[in-house]
Amino acid sequence: MKSGYKWRYLLLGLLLDGIGMLSFVIPGIGEFSDVIWAPLAGWLMTRMYKGRTGQVAGIVAFLEELIPGFDFIPSFTLMWLYTFLFKGSRADQIIASKSD
Repeated sequence: MKSGYKWRYLLLGLLLDGIGMLSFVIPGIGEFSDVIWAPLAGWLMTRMYKGRTGQVAGIVAFLEELIPGFDFIPSFTLMWLYTFLFKGSRADQIIASKSD
């Protein structure tokens, strides 16, 4: 597997975490946007990371975005760290099978 996929996932995760944190920029309206963003973030997480781990991460991302005041948690970046730094080479196999 090309190592470039890892960095694309990191950049995408940073972008998605940034979108999730935008609700802090617009007080009042921002929390309403979380109602829309939370299910989308959960779904995106399950699409990026397959299997049981992706499902759990999707639920965590959904709840993190939905609960007011928790938007500062970078769930996509944390999932990337877990997948590629802590879990190791098994993650390479999962991503490689998705790119085929």
